[in-house]
Amino acid sequence: MFYLILFIFVLGYIAIALEHPLKIDKAATALLIGVLTWTVYILNSSNLLQLGFSPSWQEFSLQAQSIIDHIKPTIPESEWINSAWAEKISVLAQPYHFVVEELEHHLIEIAEILFFLLGAMTIVEIIDQHEGFKVITDKITTTNKVKLLWIIAVITFFMSAVLDNLTTTIVMVALLKKLIDDQKTRWFFVSMVVLAANSGGAWSPIGDVTTIMLWIGGQVTAGSIMANVFLPSVVSIIVPLVIISFFMKGKIGRPKSMGKESTFATSTERIIVFITGVGVLLFVPVFKTITHLPPYMGMLFGLGVLWVLTEILHSSKPAEVTGKLKVFNIIRKVDTPTVLFFLGILSAVACLQSVGHLNIMASWLNDNLGNVYTINVAIGILSSIVDNVPLVAGAMGMYDIALPGASGYEAMFVQDGTFWELLAFCAGTGGSILIIGSAAGVAAMGIEKIDFIWYLKKVSLLALAGYFSGIATYYLMFA
Repeated sequence: MFYLILFIFVLGYIAIALEHPLKIDKAATALLIGVLTWTVYILNSSNLLQLGFSPSWQEFSLQAQSIIDHIKPTIPESEWINSAWAEKISVLAQPYHFVVEELEHHLIEIAEILFFLLGAMTIVEIIDQHEGFKVITDKITTTNKVKLLWIIAVITFFMSAVLDNLTTTIVMVALLKKLIDDQKTRWFFVSMVVLAANSGGAWSPIGDVTTIMLWIGGQVTAGSIMANVFLPSVVSIIVPLVIISFFMKGKIGRPKSMGKESTFATSTERIIVFITGVGVLLFVPVFKTITHLPPYMGMLFGLGVLWVLTEILHSSKPAEVTGKLKVFNIIRKVDTPTVLFFLGILSAVACLQSVGHLNIMASWLNDNLGNVYTINVAIGILSSIVDNVPLVAGAMGMYDIALPGASGYEAMFVQDGTFWELLAFCAGTGGSILIIGSAAGVAAMGIEKIDFIWYLKKVSLLALAGYFSGIATYYLMFA
C-alpha cells in the first residue's frame, strides 16, 4: 500500500501533464488523487504506520513516551486513567484517529493558501472587469519588435511581482492579441511573457504560488526574499532578452480594429479601481508585518476594501452596469477550477508527507546530490516537467526550518536561509524551461494554442540560459 499511494500520485501527475490530449481538466484529476491517496492511507493506516517512515507518527510516539515517562509518575494511577493526557494519547494512538488528526492539521495550512489565492484572484478580476489594466496597456504604441519585447518583458516582470505570474500572463496575452497580428510572432512574445512572469514572481512574496507557500510557511520573510532573489530574477530574464535582441529584426503588424469596445466603467473609475486594487495587494506584506496575522487575512482585508469601494461607486447605476461591475457578479467569474486544483494537489502532497515518501526522497537527495545548490537545481528542472507547487510543497515537507544560530549545513535551512531562497528562485523560474512547467505556461498554452514542440525548439534553451545565469548570480552573491 505504501507503493500504491505513490503509484496513484504518479499516475495522477501523468494525467495532469497530459491534460490537453486526454481532455480531462487537471482540477478533476488533482481532486481524485488528493482523495484517493488519503483513502488508501486511512484504510491501511495500521500497516503503513508500522513501517516507521511517517515522521509525524515518530514525533507523536516520542512525545507520548515523554509524557508517560515524565508526567504519569506525578499523577496517581486512578487519576491518570481519566486524565486529558491519557485520553489524548489513547485516541491518537489509534491509527484511524491519528490519520484524521493529520488530515485536519494539513487542511489548516492548505486553507490559508487557498483563501489567499481566492482573495488575490478576485481582486485581479475586479480590476480586469473595470478595465483597469488599460491604464498600462494604452501607453504602448511602438511597433519595433525588439523594443516592444523589452517593454512587454519589463511590464510583465514587475506586474507579476505585484499580482501573480498566472494572472499577469493572462492579462499580457490578452494585450498581445491586440498588439500583434501574426500568430507565430505572437507565440514568441507570449512565451517571453511566461519567462518574465515566472522570473518576476520568484522574488516577490505574492508573485507566485510557491513563494506564497514559502512565505506563509515561515521559510522566508518578505523583505529577505525581495532583497536576495531580485537580482538573480532580473538576470534570468535579461539574459534571454539580450540573446534575442541580436537576432530579432523588423516590426510587428497590428491587428485590424474590430470596432469600438463597449465599456461600463468611466475613465476615472478605471483609474480609482486600478490604483486601489494594486494598493491593497501591495499592502498585504505590510499588514502581516504590523499585525502578525497570516497573509490571507491581509488579502481578505484588501478584498473587503475594494468590494466596499466598488459598491459605493456603482450604487446608483442601472442593472446593466452593476451586473458587470459589482463584485457579487464578478466573483462568479473567478477561476474556481484553479483553486480546486491546488486543493487536490496539496492534499495529495500532504499525504505523501504524512506517510513518509517525502522523507525518503529527502534522504536520497541529501545522500546523492550533496548540497543545497544541486538539490535546488534538480528541483527547478523537475518543475519544468511537473507543476512547481507540489515540488515546493514536497520540499517544505522534506526539510524542517532550522533554529536560528544553526551552523554548517544546517544553517542553510534557517528562515531566509540559502536553501529556501534558492528554492523559491529555482522552482519559480525552472518551470519556464518547458511550456507545461508552470501555471503561467499552461495558461498561455491553452489561450494561444502554443505547440509543445515549437516551444521546446524556440524557447527552452533561452529559458535554460536564464535559469542557470540566475543560479550563478545567486551563488556569486552568497556562496
